[in-house]
Amino acid sequence: MSNNAAENSSPIPSPFFRLVSKRRSIRRFSDRIVAREDVIQCLEAARLAPSAENRQPWRFVIIDDAPLKAELAKQAFAGIYSVSKFAGQAPVLIVILAHLNIITHRIGKQIQDVRFHLLDIGITGEHLVLQAEELGLSTCWIGWFNTKKVRKVLQVPKKYQIISLMALGYAASTPPRQRQRKSLAEIAWFNRIGE
Repeated sequence: MSNNAAENSSPIPSPFFRLVSKRRSIRRFSDRIVAREDVIQCLEAARLAPSAENRQPWRFVIIDDAPLKAELAKQAFAGIYSVSKFAGQAPVLIVILAHLNIITHRIGKQIQDVRFHLLDIGITGEHLVLQAEELGLSTCWIGWFNTKKVRKVLQVPKKYQIISLMALGYAASTPPRQRQRKSLAEIAWFNRIGE
């Protein structure tokens, strides 16, 4: 039996697989307002994500007030961060924070050399992204922004680490084709590391 994952399986075209296949990172948003109920549904999906020791370190600050969002975007995406300024056009910006636990996140990092809270945030954020996609909304993870300015504008207490921003809204146009992905044979093997 081959140890190459690509030779042993093929994707099943389930509704979930189709949802994942069509999801894109959007960088041009329409000015169409996002209903609060839809934002809350995305947050509910994020809330149900698993986390290390069930610590649920995620916290979300939803910015849908236009003047506040404009000020946040102006500060967060200035200077060397201007490549991310497109996110300010999205009707909603979500600031994703981590509330760190001393055992799971600090001691765990020292023993395992893994930042468990970042795994947790990745999982919860992807739950949010996929729920948004199912609702017909579009998203883009934003990692390149001025965290100090975000902390200042929103007066984020020091006990929270600012991890990411998420642009949320309706795509202004049909998204481009997804960038080329590595083949399954390049990234996955059964029972031993491949060549």
